[in-house]
Amino acid sequence: MKTVRTISFLVFFSYIKCQTLQRSLLDAAMQHTNSQNYLEENLRAVTSIMVAQFLQKLTYEKVQTIVKELLDLAEKCKSLKPHESPSECCHQLMTTFLEHICNNQGLADRHVFSDCCNTNNSARHKCFLSYKKDVAGYSDIFQISNPEQICEMDKENPVPVKEKYIYETSRKHPFLYGPTILTMSACYETAVQSCCREENKTECFQIKLEPIRKYVREISSRHHHLCEIGIKFNHKVAKAVELVLLTKKQPKANFSEIAKLAMDIKNLHQICCEGNAVACVLGRSQLMNYTCSKQATLSSKITPCCELPEPFRGECIINSENDKPDLLSLPLSRFTEDQFVCKQFTDKQDDFLQEFLYEYSRRHPELAVPVILRVDTVYQNLLGKCCKLENPLECYSHGEEMFQRVVRESHEHVKNQCDLHEKLGDSNFHDRLIVLYTKKAPQLSAQELVIFTKNMAAAATKCCPLNDEQQFACMENTAKLILGALCRRHEAEPINAGVGHCCDDSYAFRKPCFDDLQEDATYISPHLSCDQVVNLNEDLCRAQEEELQTEKQKSCGHRLNKLSLGAAERRVCFASVPGFAPAFPAWDGARSAQCLRWCHVHVGDFTVDDCRAAEGLLSNLVKQEPHAAEMQFQSVIVDFAHLVEMCCQAKKSEMCLQEEVSLFPCLFS
Repeated sequence: MKTVRTISFLVFFSYIKCQTLQRSLLDAAMQHTNSQNYLEENLRAVTSIMVAQFLQKLTYEKVQTIVKELLDLAEKCKSLKPHESPSECCHQLMTTFLEHICNNQGLADRHVFSDCCNTNNSARHKCFLSYKKDVAGYSDIFQISNPEQICEMDKENPVPVKEKYIYETSRKHPFLYGPTILTMSACYETAVQSCCREENKTECFQIKLEPIRKYVREISSRHHHLCEIGIKFNHKVAKAVELVLLTKKQPKANFSEIAKLAMDIKNLHQICCEGNAVACVLGRSQLMNYTCSKQATLSSKITPCCELPEPFRGECIINSENDKPDLLSLPLSRFTEDQFVCKQFTDKQDDFLQEFLYEYSRRHPELAVPVILRVDTVYQNLLGKCCKLENPLECYSHGEEMFQRVVRESHEHVKNQCDLHEKLGDSNFHDRLIVLYTKKAPQLSAQELVIFTKNMAAAATKCCPLNDEQQFACMENTAKLILGALCRRHEAEPINAGVGHCCDDSYAFRKPCFDDLQEDATYISPHLSCDQVVNLNEDLCRAQEEELQTEKQKSCGHRLNKLSLGAAERRVCFASVPGFAPAFPAWDGARSAQCLRWCHVHVGDFTVDDCRAAEGLLSNLVKQEPHAAEMQFQSVIVDFAHLVEMCCQAKKSEMCLQEEVSLFPCLFS
């Protein structure tokens, strides 16, 4: 049996394509194959996940104090029968937990939640959820500065090491589902035990913990996005997303089974998003047990996963490879050529549209979820219009052409983005995104715009080299998460009406809406002096490369060119710097010499990367002069980069920076 499980787990984690992670997870799963009930044995840990995710600022010791007082209630939830809902059992646990927070000022910063505590149970719960915030800089908990100390602690008592990992992961990823945290904690524990046997412990920790960190961040982003869908849009949208995902994963399963599972999973997401980790863990266990009992009719791909113990079984099934559908070439004639379409649409609209979504998803596993939902929306609108006509068949018989057009338009837009990325390169493509999105959402801070566009540019870097089909799906799937984060930012603090429309109007068409969003003409930029936006002090010189880049990106500045070169001539001159841009025709005589002198003064020995690092300056510059030509921004960036380089090499860098900033007006003249 152990051999079977080993093979099974390797099959699953070959899908994740990270050798170090699959090894860690495999080892962790094997350690728990003999566990009678892993979930019951870790009930305390699951309860601590719930507490730490709600009370993110609480110390580890205070979290454990609250957990002790909640364990008796949690114990009552663990003996669920197959037909019982975990939400019913655990409702009292959540109610008691929130009352505990409100009644014990010493256990939490009660004044932060005072508005929540003054409401009734249902409103109180939603209020507490609104205070959850993802914490940046999560990687710090993986930087083990003293491996020997960790190993000594683990040797004496491995439980606190694992518990502290659960505490840190939970409070920094408050939307990450409890079962995933439980799984990753077992992997972390196994990695620590393995590395503590190695001679070079530091290197071992770096190799084995980095893939775990990456996986946690990616899954946390997905979970947060799913929670947003459930909150922002109605239950039909949330169920449609699950129906598409399930159909793509298990295309051989019949419609009734997929529809049932889609509803069950939607309900489970709601439980997990409400923050009741105990109910979430138990609910997923129930769902996976049911799934494994139906594996013969669902998918052969999950059979190896069902050999694994919990909580690894659930993580395995969720990440398992998609099965291959049968009869891909079958037309959708039933939905576009049958004369009884309108009767079915009118009599049982929800069921009929769900079945269309199921059939379309089976036939197009290569398409991303948002693209399939766009087709579904177009079909629903088509029937809404056609079924009011005298000859509806003539109207909706063009449905297939409309579906193809939706896919083609989405595909062409991604292809255009990737073509532009290939033409401009990573840095120039990022610059273009900064200009575009600063105009679309100038109310965002420079730092927010830099991070947002950096993520969009990273998506292009990752997806565009893939083949045509994979490129399309990759860009769509990545964009939905990035735009989801932007929309959550808008929900917390409204940006502008255009962004709000794209976020709220249609989940399926969110990306096309943002792609077509125009400049916010209502925005009036406040006058910014350089000392308001440029943090020019010697700390900048001590900053690490990435921090330096961010600071440059957030800053603004411009020194007037004292030479007689015009803007166009400076552009040609700058483009002539080797390796910076395609070659321009050379100038003759004095003009050429003047150009070279300008380039030496303003660029010096900077590398291309040094120059590019300053380009995030675009954010504040675009806000100040949204109609200026992009090459004017480039000139400012070069000057700023030279200033930083010059002053950081000076003996009195602080004085140099303070003197130079007075010569660096922010507005173009």
